[in-house]
Amino acid sequence: MKSVSWLLVLGLSLAAVASSCGKNPAPQNTTPAVDTAAENQRVRDSIAAAEAEAARRAQEEADRLRQQQQADSLAALNRSSEEVSATLRTMIHFDYDKANIRSEDMGDLDAKVAILQANPDLRIRIGGHCDERGSDEYNLALGNRRAQAAKQYLVSHGVDAGRIETQSWGEERPFVDGHDESAWSQNRRDEFEVISGGDNLRRP
Repeated sequence: MKSVSWLLVLGLSLAAVASSCGKNPAPQNTTPAVDTAAENQRVRDSIAAAEAEAARRAQEEADRLRQQQQADSLAALNRSSEEVSATLRTMIHFDYDKANIRSEDMGDLDAKVAILQANPDLRIRIGGHCDERGSDEYNLALGNRRAQAAKQYLVSHGVDAGRIETQSWGEERPFVDGHDESAWSQNRRDEFEVISGGDNLRRP
């Protein structure tokens, strides 16, 4: 009876051992653990860096465009001022031995009136000139009448007389060297010079 019991116990033990050996071992996780918080922070840092770089580039482009616009505006202002100055310096001419304003020169004088009105700080000098014929004394007087004629025209169109000086050069400063009507016609003239207030002239 005892040997049967021992055989039974031995059989059950072998069966238990065999049963445990037949089972598959539990799989082990070989994937390394991921630190979710650290990974999220890296993503946020990467996005922030990209946004900062984009903002920096946008600011640089905005600065470049602003500087270009300022340069363009300054260039346009300079061109405009030069054009106004050239209009102001445009000479008018006179017939032989005359000091009256010719109809073909009135448009140039009207343009000067507009410039003077648009630039209230502007002051000018009108210089009267003659051709070489006639005495020095006569030509000085004639040059003065020519300068005064242009001044009177400007004043009669609303320009303050105190902003305009006149001077006669007679025949001393010919615009063209020559001894014929082609040269003389160009030397019978009024010239216009800025005395003050000529920086950055505004267009009328």
